[in-house]
Amino acid sequence: MVNISKEEFEHLYNKFGPMVLRRCRFLLKDDLKAQDAMQDVFVRILESNYGKQDLCSSLFFTTATRICLNQIRSDKYRNHLQIENLSDLIEDSFSTKQKEIINVSLLLDTIFSQRDSLDKEIATLYYVDDYTLEETAAKVKMSVSGVRKRLAGLKKYAEKYVGE
Repeated sequence: MVNISKEEFEHLYNKFGPMVLRRCRFLLKDDLKAQDAMQDVFVRILESNYGKQDLCSSLFFTTATRICLNQIRSDKYRNHLQIENLSDLIEDSFSTKQKEIINVSLLLDTIFSQRDSLDKEIATLYYVDDYTLEETAAKVKMSVSGVRKRLAGLKKYAEKYVGE
């Protein structure tokens, strides 16, 4: 455990805290999770066997990265477990057609939770409402090529989930 005074801790927090918070926000994309992760970074470093001379920006940056990546993995694992439990509930409670609709809905929610809301709007207009590329582009005030690129990117992104 690093043995430092309150003043030394405040100095470290003021010096490295903003950098750590920026890194956590960048990786987690959630301010509350980023603030929690930043606190975890300082706790982990202070509880470790580093000496005062070892406390540098690269240590804080690397620790922040590791903690955030672990958090992302943990969230993904928990989300996957929740979907599996929900699948069991669906299996017992609904008809085959209802199960298909719910599974598609869950898949779409998972895909769109990680994407820009404009992607969802474009996909809904094009695939659900049967708008043409031109009509979709006009509706979202984008070029046709922009809409086409968004749809292609969304399709590529969705293939990760469909293939699993």
